[in-house]
Amino acid sequence: MCPKNDSEDHRPWGYYIVLLDQPECKVKKIIVYPGKRLSLQSHKRRSEHWHIVSGEAIVTLDDRKIPLKAGESVDIPREARHRVENPGPENMSFVEVQRGDYFGEDDIERYEDDYGRA
Repeated sequence: MCPKNDSEDHRPWGYYIVLLDQPECKVKKIIVYPGKRLSLQSHKRRSEHWHIVSGEAIVTLDDRKIPLKAGESVDIPREARHRVENPGPENMSFVEVQRGDYFGEDDIERYEDDYGRA
């Protein structure tokens, strides 16, 4: 695990590091612990592009389950229900590029959550 810094935010599923935060986009590196997943969620004000850097992921995009491995990507349209999970035995990491007019964490509508946040 990396040492914590001001751009790092720890969650029950792993953590993320903000790499870039500008008016037109926000870029994060997200690390998901083995066997963990993020909440099933959507965003009203942004779309996202996820590029898997290491490990394997299962991405839920609306009603589809999409398996991805390092080097593969998926686009998450605005308002699409989505989540990512790490089915593997090692940390999985991906880079998330957000585009839209607002990138705050309060632009998350949760539908299901393993950690009681829905």
